Amino acid sequence: MLWAARLAGFLLFRVLKTGSDTRFDDIRNHFFKFAGFWVGQIVWVWVVSLPVVILNSPAVSSPFRSGDPSFGKATDIIGIILFAIGLFWEAVGDIQKYMFKSSNPPKGKPCTKGLWYFSRHPPYFGEITLHWGLWLLCLTPTTNGALPKSAKSAQYAAILAPLFTMVLLLFASGLPTAEKPTAKKYFLMSYPSSSNSTSAGERGFSLPEAENDIWSNYKSYLKRTSIIIPFPPSVYVRFPEWLKRGLLLDLPMFRFDEDKDGREAWEEERRKRGSV
Repeated sequence: MLWAARLAGFLLFRVLKTGSDTRFDDIRNHFFKFAGFWVGQIVWVWVVSLPVVILNSPAVSSPFRSGDPSFGKATDIIGIILFAIGLFWEAVGDIQKYMFKSSNPPKGKPCTKGLWYFSRHPPYFGEITLHWGLWLLCLTPTTNGALPKSAKSAQYAAILAPLFTMVLLLFASGLPTAEKPTAKKYFLMSYPSSSNSTSAGERGFSLPEAENDIWSNYKSYLKRTSIIIPFPPSVYVRFPEWLKRGLLLDLPMFRFDEDKDGREAWEEERRKRGSV
């Protein structure tokens, strides 16, 4: 309830203040993509609640059942710690990002305040960590004591909840809707479509001279700031590329390619200007 109330309250407050969620600007006009997002959210709400639903089911929480395990096992402690860490990173990260945007920051400057200094997406890290903690908290009381085997099996299967949250944020409605669209925004700040450039074709795409250092600075920011798992920039920047792209999840699918993505972004903006 604490997590749900915080998340719902913040999202409502943000929409009332800003009027929209810019992460979905690129898919809002595509019916099936946008519908897919909302269907995914419906499925996510159901799946993510499974550990608590199973914990509160009659087979587990019956007042006539005896032999409940006492609180304090390793999974309880680890679960509490992960839940607290996750809630902190998610809540504080959201607040810090909102305050940063409200402070009218310089054009082309990404948020590097507070938790955002260590990760490009602190709330996503917090969300994933929180749900692993929640599942662990529900694990002991539903897998110990005089319980039906079906209840125990159901809670073990409910590991799907944190796994589904991870997949959703890493490969669906999270990083894919944030990384490339954000990079595209900074790219076009340095290479607006009004600039002269060689268009696509056999000659390839030739960038015009940058009008400012925004894109260059943003690329430096990407190199030194972890995509999701928090690290001090001075440490992360020293990691080899194979480690960043593998274990630390800065996958090629999230990276903005100047030749391919830059060309498409530049020509899309040029077409928009031509249609005005």
